[in-house]
Amino acid sequence: MSMKFRLICATRETREQFTAKTALGRSLQLFPFPFIELRLFPENSTGLPKLYNIALKEAESDPAILIFIHDDVQLLDVFWPTHIVQGLDVFDVVGVVGNKRRLPAQPSWCFKDTQWNLDEHDVYLSGIVAHGSSWPATNVSFYGPTFERVKLLDGLLIACRSETLIANKLFFDEDFDFHFYDMDFCRQAEVLNLRLGTWSISTLHASEGQLNQASWRSAYAKYLDKWGS
Repeated sequence: MSMKFRLICATRETREQFTAKTALGRSLQLFPFPFIELRLFPENSTGLPKLYNIALKEAESDPAILIFIHDDVQLLDVFWPTHIVQGLDVFDVVGVVGNKRRLPAQPSWCFKDTQWNLDEHDVYLSGIVAHGSSWPATNVSFYGPTFERVKLLDGLLIACRSETLIANKLFFDEDFDFHFYDMDFCRQAEVLNLRLGTWSISTLHASEGQLNQASWRSAYAKYLDKWGS
């Protein structure tokens, strides 16, 4: 199985600006591991699933541990590659935070309903993520115990072995541009009986999401139309 790491990231910045202006770019400066590759899509305006699928198809001839990651995520731990390998020895797909259950018409991995009621911490929610523009974080969200099998993962970071997705013909649904692509991906993985789980990957996320905008509502309707609940 592959041990090479490949970060898959799209950014609105140019390739030159990415390193200095994005959280992920700064992380890669701090941890310039020689075994880490970056598949960057600069100056991007294309939906993430299309780009992620390009990277997946490239991995058919060049296998790697793939980390699908947003450019506003800062990796805080020098041991993050080791932790991802440990997670993938237990689960097929790992992330930072997730939910052990999925409710009918659930609008997000962490919210139970469109009144934005959070699911129960320490019962169904799992994982830890920091929020803010720089470290030390503005706040740290402790959702619940990590190392849990979950049904839904937040798309800020999703890691897997390329061989696992390719063998199961699991790709991202290009009908989604940004919102709900991660929820849909988790649903597809569940149908295939793949194991999703949270792991201890120290991250700082600059964004806490853009919910209930017109683009979000359109994607939510598309998601419900596809899955029925």
